[in-house]
Amino acid sequence: MSHTAGIRQTQKLKTRQALLDAALRLLEHQSLSSLGLREVTRAVGVAPTAFYRHFEDTAALGVALVDETLGSLHGMIGAILAKTGDSEVRLDRSVELIARHVGEQPAHFRFIAREQHGGVGPVRAAIAAQLGLFAQEVAAALGTEPESAGWSGEDLLMLGELYVDHMVLTASALLEAGPDGEREVIRVARRRLRLVTLGRAHWLDSGS
Repeated sequence: MSHTAGIRQTQKLKTRQALLDAALRLLEHQSLSSLGLREVTRAVGVAPTAFYRHFEDTAALGVALVDETLGSLHGMIGAILAKTGDSEVRLDRSVELIARHVGEQPAHFRFIAREQHGGVGPVRAAIAAQLGLFAQEVAAALGTEPESAGWSGEDLLMLGELYVDHMVLTASALLEAGPDGEREVIRVARRRLRLVTLGRAHWLDSGS
């Protein structure tokens, strides 16, 4: 790649990120379905036509925000679950990870909480797909543990989905509680996960 081409590519990436950042700021006060691309380009200081060099439409921009918010968590959660040791300790660390990310990126997670059931279909689908991947990753990690002996793939996935649903609820509770209420949300989240863990230990006893 030539030096000039490299500069152009760098500038293109900067403009794309600027559009994402501007959209996220605007979405603090409105839903994605009401966001106009002219609002976004005006906030960045570029012509409306420049938007289409980066995104097909605002739905595509929303999908990119979903990837930006949730995509990086896959490796982190996977690394925590892959560690050997007490399963409750690993789940506690997962709660801490969610709390840290919500604290560092509240606007991103407010966007996810609002748009998970919002009016933009591709964005809802993108969020569901990311959460589905998380559930599969959690199920795969839990499936390697001795406690999962005799569990079916369907039941492991159900357990993974249960943990992921709990993480989503925890993220929403952290957003509502703010910094002052964070400690209590984390305490309750850990207790609920321990209850799930206890139920897991006796799942096969029920003959389900």
